[in-house]
Amino acid sequence: MKKIRPYILPIAIIFGLFFHKYCAVLKVVVPYLVFCILFLNFVAVKLKNLRMCFMDIYLIMFQITVSIGMYFILKLLGFDEIVAQSVLVGVLCPVAASVVVIAGMLGANKETLTTYAIMGNLMVAVVAPIYFSFIGVHQDMPFWTSFLIILKKIGGVIALPFFVAWILEQCFKKESDRIAKFSGLSFYLWAMALCITIGQTIDFLMLSKKDDLDIILWIAVFSLIFCVIQFGVGRKLGKHYGDVVAGGQLLGQKNTAIGIWMAATYLNPLASLFPALYSVWQNVFNSWQLWRYKKS
Repeated sequence: MKKIRPYILPIAIIFGLFFHKYCAVLKVVVPYLVFCILFLNFVAVKLKNLRMCFMDIYLIMFQITVSIGMYFILKLLGFDEIVAQSVLVGVLCPVAASVVVIAGMLGANKETLTTYAIMGNLMVAVVAPIYFSFIGVHQDMPFWTSFLIILKKIGGVIALPFFVAWILEQCFKKESDRIAKFSGLSFYLWAMALCITIGQTIDFLMLSKKDDLDIILWIAVFSLIFCVIQFGVGRKLGKHYGDVVAGGQLLGQKNTAIGIWMAATYLNPLASLFPALYSVWQNVFNSWQLWRYKKS
């Protein structure tokens, strides 16, 4: 399985691209897949030993401020609402659960990776409902009503796995250790979720109007630009705190399955194109990094 692992994600993307009609039908299972992915990752680590550092705080602040800041800047510059929404969700999107695997293969510190993987996902579980309450499909509702509706759904998918894993670690240690042995499955579940969400996005694109072509092109451009920016800024921060690879991967590698799901559910579905394309750019970049690392 280790030999085919580097090819799993590209295969998932290609499968979602060509079999999008079948994948789109399965979109209802994505929240359950995401829950299982995060739960398996959280249960595999000793949560009580994790400690935040200043790099984690700066990375979180980048996601919170740049996501909403770019939304308003793009609106002021005259870009379409959908383009602004796509950048918002693309920057806010939490770090991928597989970051520990890929960045670990590149020599990053696993404790640093795991701490931010947890904190970053919990941050999104709180911040996303706030942003989506006044941006997207629930903005006509009173703030607290929409906030609680979105928090219930997103929190159940992103935050609940952490608390379940924590309870197991505290009260049912043996059961927690048994489940932790299957943590490797999270990578393949993520590939399944990515395949389905890519298919969902492509299926929506096929049904979109020709008038949306300019919007689609701008989303494609910004997805590439912000992929470069986030990996670059992350690596700069990582260099300052002694772990270049961890910094780059933690800010640059996104759980695009969650990003696509959030955009398709709470924003204009076309905004989900940003994380869908972002998944292509980040996988190309990481494949190149792994190739260069093995070569050296």
